[in-house]
Amino acid sequence: MVIKQQEYYIKGVSYSIRSAEEKDAEVLSSLRVQLDGETENMDREKGEAYIDPVGFRRIIHLDTEKRRNLFLVAVVAGEIVGYSRCEGTELKRFCHKVEFGVCVAREFWGHGIGKNLLEKSKEWADQSGVEKMTLHVLATNKKAIELYQKSGFGIEGILKKDRRHADGQYHDTIVMGRFKD
Repeated sequence: MVIKQQEYYIKGVSYSIRSAEEKDAEVLSSLRVQLDGETENMDREKGEAYIDPVGFRRIIHLDTEKRRNLFLVAVVAGEIVGYSRCEGTELKRFCHKVEFGVCVAREFWGHGIGKNLLEKSKEWADQSGVEKMTLHVLATNKKAIELYQKSGFGIEGILKKDRRHADGQYHDTIVMGRFKD
C-alpha cells in the first residue's frame, strides 16, 4: 500500500514520511545494519539476518502491492533516517491484524520520528479496515512502551527470557496490541 507524503518540523528538524520506493533499497539495506548496531532494543545483532538491496526491493515491491502491508520511510535532508513496517497476512483467521515495527537512527531520536511513523501507520490501518495492530518490544525499552501505551496499545503478554543478548543476559519481550476504536 502507498500513502501520501507528509511533512513535519519538530525541535528544529524538518523531515518527511512517505511510502518506501524500490529506489530506497540500497540505503535501507545499509541503514538496517547501522540501526541494529545502535541499540540493544532491536531484535538482531548488527549484521544479522542481512537483507541485501535486491531483498529490500522485493519487500518494497510486495508491500506496495499488498493491501495489508505498509512500508514507510522517514527522510531528513534527502537521507532516510528511519522506517516502519506493517505486515499482514491473507490467512482468513489472521487477516484482521498487522504486525508493526519501527526503527530510527539514534542521531534523530527525540524528534517525534518514531511517533509519527507509528501515527501514520495507525491512520493507514484504521482507513484500511485493519482491526488490530500488534508489536513486540524489549521489556527494558520503557520509552517505547510508554509511547505505545499513549497511542492506544495495551500489554497483552510477556514472553519471559525471550531474548539472550551478546552479554549472555536474558531479557523479556512485551507483546502489545491495539484494536481499532
